[in-house]
Amino acid sequence: MEHSLSPEAAVERLIALYRDASGSLRHCLERYFDIRQPPTEAERQQFRYPGLWVEYRSAGLQPRVARAFAKFQGPGVYATTITHPEHFGRYLIEQLTHLARDYSATISVGPSEEEIPYPYVLHQGDDLGRNDVTAAELALHFPIPKLAHVGDEVADGLWNQHPGQPLPLALFDAVRVDYSLKRLQHYTGTNWQAVQPWILLTNYHRYVDQFVKWSLAQLRDQSPYATLALPGGGQVTRSMGEAERQSIIAQSQWHRYQMPAYHLSRGDGQGGVSLVNIGVGPSNAKNITDHLSVLRPHCWLMVGHCGGLRQSQRIGDYVLAHGYLRQDRILDSLVPPEIPIPPLAEVQVALQEAAARVTGERGDALKERLRTGTVVTNDDRNWELRWSQELRRINLSRAIAVDMESGTVAAQGYRLRVPYGTLLCVSDKPLHGEIKLPGAANAFYDRAVGEHLLIGLETIELLRGNVGQLHSRKLRSFDEPPFR
Repeated sequence: MEHSLSPEAAVERLIALYRDASGSLRHCLERYFDIRQPPTEAERQQFRYPGLWVEYRSAGLQPRVARAFAKFQGPGVYATTITHPEHFGRYLIEQLTHLARDYSATISVGPSEEEIPYPYVLHQGDDLGRNDVTAAELALHFPIPKLAHVGDEVADGLWNQHPGQPLPLALFDAVRVDYSLKRLQHYTGTNWQAVQPWILLTNYHRYVDQFVKWSLAQLRDQSPYATLALPGGGQVTRSMGEAERQSIIAQSQWHRYQMPAYHLSRGDGQGGVSLVNIGVGPSNAKNITDHLSVLRPHCWLMVGHCGGLRQSQRIGDYVLAHGYLRQDRILDSLVPPEIPIPPLAEVQVALQEAAARVTGERGDALKERLRTGTVVTNDDRNWELRWSQELRRINLSRAIAVDMESGTVAAQGYRLRVPYGTLLCVSDKPLHGEIKLPGAANAFYDRAVGEHLLIGLETIELLRGNVGQLHSRKLRSFDEPPFR
């Protein structure tokens, strides 16, 4: 183990250790596929994640730090394992720099005791079956994923301190991160490294069409955006001609993936934008946010459809959620419904200002089209069939809209410390006779989808210059690990 490293030197050492460990594991796997020679005990000792230890020794009163992250709760040794440190390098340096500067913390790096499961170094998993080698056979000789080692105990406040054991440095350790990185590729059809730190989540494919259209416009213009990554591995770049771009988009097999994702990256090194079509329901919403969270995005915003619950609303109007009546039930054991999910002021202000800028309306004119209030998130798409049971609860909540994802997305942001927000578009009014029927979308509604997406994108631009304040103390617990 190497001690007293600078943040930059620590990350360089983490990169070297991970490269050696994953390279050794991959080499032994290749050899086994070719000649079925298992790794030796000495070789297997090399298949370990790098570890990161940060020690804070208090010399008096603890520094008063106003920011919401990179803070110690008290003196001690904090530790975690690290995967893909090259990708997470900027994030790691930011966290470590604050801790070293404000707390005079000591940074150490070395091999951990946690083995890298072999599937996490296979790029696509296509090697399985080569020369009739099966997963069961590989499990006899190589480390495999073990559910006992993968969990969210730190994020959920279920982690127990044992004597002599370091305190957690981060919400997620290496094996939990790797687990989610593979799941992201499976569900979205895109490489996890393409995911951008600003994320839009939607529940309707029309938003995908608009996002692709907008992205192509950015690539044609002198914008900072450079590449659009598509489900299935296709990429559209600024240097391509229009015919080539359209051909690649047409060939994208997005329908093969449960939650196809599109990632527009920037050429200036600043974070771009990802759009994920999560489909319908709280299960999908929890699933994708469980995995996106390990990338520590700056924010995720829900921009999808909802049912309007007020007579004054019109199809195509907007709903800015400032509260959630959570009837999704999927998170009840992790974030019980009686736990309030607070609105984040920075996100709320940005969403409203973005709506004003995009629509060109302010004051009373904007209020005609954008209403702020409580959104009911229900796990039953046919909740209307039990209206007599729902009536009183909706009345008491003063809810103005109903959907199946927003409350889950917000609760997951709260639970996993990712800033969140919701701006929905009214697609039907089930209580007032305007129900979803084939062909019901009119020209006004079609226009609203494109405008709605632009509001979400403008919100990200407004938040981009306010990242430090965006990571709110509202999201952090009293025994929070230091890393954001």
